[in-house]
Amino acid sequence: MNSSRRGRRSSTMGGMPVNDMPWWRWRCNVRSALHMLSDMTFQQDCWAAGLQGYGDVTDAVYRLVEDTWLDNWPAEKYVGTVFRDAQEAALVDTAVLRVLRIMHQVGADAPVASYLEHQGWPDAVRAARDAHVRLAANDGDDPDEPPRSLDVLAMVLRSV
Repeated sequence: MNSSRRGRRSSTMGGMPVNDMPWWRWRCNVRSALHMLSDMTFQQDCWAAGLQGYGDVTDAVYRLVEDTWLDNWPAEKYVGTVFRDAQEAALVDTAVLRVLRIMHQVGADAPVASYLEHQGWPDAVRAARDAHVRLAANDGDDPDEPPRSLDVLAMVLRSV
């Protein structure tokens, strides 16, 4: 990562930029969701185990599409505001489509196991991982750090 991008950040969440994109709060929510959706170990250890503080699959999907309406609009609409480039947008679109397809099949209120056992879940996880890695790398973050709790995300979103 170049030093000029690093210099634009005033605050970070494990390196996650807090204000160098116009709609950085949306980016933080999308990144948090993709991070959780991209990590099967996290899903087993936190979601399937019912660990408090990390929400569940439905919470992650909500963060992914809540403000951005990525369930209705292409991510490319947000290049320059939420996403840094067309490649980020394309990877996010793929992840959103795969996750939403499963959500519509199993139902938004389905137990976590319904998602994790779905035949298409590994593909959705891979798509989320591809998007997560690209966004994390573009923000100068380590994509292999464990997902942060929703409390940490809330603190970041209240900052600046």
